[in-house]
Amino acid sequence: MIRHTLLVLAALGLLAGQAAAQPRPDPDWPCVQRKVPTLSAGTVWTGPDIEAAGPWGDDFAAAALAQKLASRRTELADVDGLLDAYLTKLQEDKDPDRAKHLTHVFAGVFEVINGERDRVMSGIARYARGQRVMAERIREEADKISQTKDAPSPEDARELPKEQSEMESKFAWDRRIFQERSQSLTYVCEVPQLLEQRLGEIARKIQARI
Repeated sequence: MIRHTLLVLAALGLLAGQAAAQPRPDPDWPCVQRKVPTLSAGTVWTGPDIEAAGPWGDDFAAAALAQKLASRRTELADVDGLLDAYLTKLQEDKDPDRAKHLTHVFAGVFEVINGERDRVMSGIARYARGQRVMAERIREEADKISQTKDAPSPEDARELPKEQSEMESKFAWDRRIFQERSQSLTYVCEVPQLLEQRLGEIARKIQARI
């Protein structure tokens, strides 16, 4: 009975902890960080008008650099060197449109990072929906365990130990998976913010060279 009680209390505590967070407008957004659905280039960019500069994808060298800078495989410490090498090439080619090319680079970085951020946020929403389904299953399992504490007949009483043991094992396993997924979600929730910070840092470095 003690073990049964502890299991049920653990389930209720686990689920209560999930519901304790303050209500958010979007039920599919489980993160502590405030949800910003879309990014605006103007929050990090004060350089030339992106639209006026034309399609960044048509500027092949700028587009290639943008893809490289936007990739998280590229260390932020390497961004300065990549930008300087790009500008050196422009100077060697006697290209007068330095500001336009750098604007193309930023536009590409913005679009690539923003796209990755959107995919991450969609994944977080799917993850949160899965967690809600699992939380409900854990609640139902806890209810079933509670219902077996009183056997209605001698025959049921003989079957009770085995049945309860199986339910408690499943309950413990589901609770463990739920907890591990919750911990993983904590780290995943940081990714959109890290991408925003990366975008801001790269924008600052590009603007400093215009």
